[in-house]
Amino acid sequence: MFFSATHCCFIRKVIWWRAAASIAWSVLLLPPTTAVFVMLSKFSFLHPIQTITDCLALLTSASSVFFFILLGGVVIMVGFLTLEYYTVIPTIACSKIALLGQLLQPRQVVNSFAHCLMGMIVGWCCAVAVGHRYETLGYPGKSSDGHPRMCLNEYHLVFLLAGAFVGFSHSLLGVIHNINYVSFHTVQQYKYLHFKGSLPLVVKCSSIQAFYAVRNFIVVYFFLGYIPKTWICKTLNLHLDSSVHPLDSIAGVVDLSLLYHLWISATFLLFTWYITLLLFRIFVTEVYSFPVQLTFTEDSHQCLPKVLTDNQPMILKFLALQDLALLSKHSPSRRREVFSLSQPGGHPHNWNTVSKECLALLTDLTQRLATYHETVATNGRAKSLSSGSERKTSSETSVTSSTEDLMSPRPAFPMKTPASVFSRSIAGGPHSPLTAPFTPDLDSPFASPALRRLTAPMDQCSPWYGSVQSPHIMRRAPKLWSTSTESQVNGSPPPSPASVPSPKQEATKPSFLAQFLQNRKEQVKSFMAKRVLIMYLLNKLPEASSQALFADSQAHIWALEALSYLVQASFTEDQYGVVQTTLPSILSSMLHLQEAVDRHFKLPHASSKPLRSTNSMEDFTYKTLRFALRATLKTAIYRITTTFGNHLKAVQMSAEHRKRLQQFLEFKE
Repeated sequence: MFFSATHCCFIRKVIWWRAAASIAWSVLLLPPTTAVFVMLSKFSFLHPIQTITDCLALLTSASSVFFFILLGGVVIMVGFLTLEYYTVIPTIACSKIALLGQLLQPRQVVNSFAHCLMGMIVGWCCAVAVGHRYETLGYPGKSSDGHPRMCLNEYHLVFLLAGAFVGFSHSLLGVIHNINYVSFHTVQQYKYLHFKGSLPLVVKCSSIQAFYAVRNFIVVYFFLGYIPKTWICKTLNLHLDSSVHPLDSIAGVVDLSLLYHLWISATFLLFTWYITLLLFRIFVTEVYSFPVQLTFTEDSHQCLPKVLTDNQPMILKFLALQDLALLSKHSPSRRREVFSLSQPGGHPHNWNTVSKECLALLTDLTQRLATYHETVATNGRAKSLSSGSERKTSSETSVTSSTEDLMSPRPAFPMKTPASVFSRSIAGGPHSPLTAPFTPDLDSPFASPALRRLTAPMDQCSPWYGSVQSPHIMRRAPKLWSTSTESQVNGSPPPSPASVPSPKQEATKPSFLAQFLQNRKEQVKSFMAKRVLIMYLLNKLPEASSQALFADSQAHIWALEALSYLVQASFTEDQYGVVQTTLPSILSSMLHLQEAVDRHFKLPHASSKPLRSTNSMEDFTYKTLRFALRATLKTAIYRITTTFGNHLKAVQMSAEHRKRLQQFLEFKE
């Protein structure tokens, strides 16, 4: 992806330097980490003095220099891959087939191959450090007739293969668990304290995952170990020593000394890689302070209002929103700059830009939720509401119309939400900002026939035009929302069933060949849908759709905090009353978003909290962002109502919003 010169300058001056600092600290931590590994691998209860002597001799020898150079190169490469693959918005797969597609992407294949190669290098270093029977790949032996020959040292080969296997599994688990996802912590800490507090977790996760990785490797090597062993022997002209038990046998599997050294080596490998990842997370998410306004216009691109309007790179957007949330809460002097007027002219450009961007984020999330709810209701996967709930359709219709009055319609920053979250996109025009990311792939061989019938254009002469397409669906209760998506977007009533077909639609009828191919495609899809394995791959994962909807909600949380704290501070600090002009828009956007969030939590799996595992370096923040957003939204509204009190009764808003706001004023929400 290509960025502008301003963004490239920011990445070079900030992100790259922070990544370089994290990699440098990881390399500096290699000698003490390696010393601990060597001590644990050579430790003997019967000869403790000799163990210490051997460790010191190994660490101070000339060969250890090459040993540290290789390990340092691996750590630098891991840091570079982390910088290349990190993300602040996680990519959430909504089905098994989507997850499989992520694992088979070319970039991920290259990443897995690189980790496999680096794991083999670390495995070789560990084998040399442990020494004894693990040190070399071949050793001199004798054949049955007494002739000397070079034999394969299977212990060394196992170390190399185990390192490659651990590196490969680490890469796959990184995709499955979103290891490269970088989250911003709510509580700001010094880097040293953050690292010190996370170090026990890194040790625990490394040892536990190393245990499972070694277990899986032993099982795989027990059944398939003869393949690499035979290939190495033929390639390097080595022979198998018949006097030694092969390691792909029962006697080789129960070798406790081998298992211990494999486990301690895998722990060392994962620990060095996780330390690099942890330091990268700490350094990159450090708070960066943007100037609110500058004296010289040539540096205006560095100002906070200007940076907020840029959507790429995403790390820049998130750092700007984080800085905005912190200044709105803790910095009165910088808040005054936000409330200040431009000279000459006397216009609140800073406040207009900040509030417009924050409201755009809230409006974007509200529209995404409304689209998702409409899709769920249309497909009949939601519970039917009572007749009393149908009265709320008027407020649903006003969501888009009122938010369009707040600002010019423009898309917020691009979401990485998978297309499988929605089974049918919004019925807006092709220029709608939400059409592209949420349109299902109808050309895919895995799309269901029912989905194609729902989304296909219907002939207006058909008796089913303007109504549901199945007599079974007609007997259902009313939909969750009775107003069509098109009427919400365009503000026009839905087309009546008695509308006359236009000649343009008659002219765009599919040809016979296209219809024939379409029927054959439908037959193939219906045939595959009856297979259990295909349905297993296509079934949606629990909570995945909800997590994907709120994957970028950290930005919305900061926007809510910034707006609420700035509005609260404006009660005493806003000398010119610039905030009061947008107060109705802010309250309407927050109340619209709360209605959408409340409806979302009534859907299945939306209110169930995922289990948090303490045996992985996976960051579970993105799985609970929807709960944090709901709490932040309610707190933001309460922050405004408790500050202004009954003065809010003079703010212009709809009757339903006024009734909802009264609930907050009376502390009944």
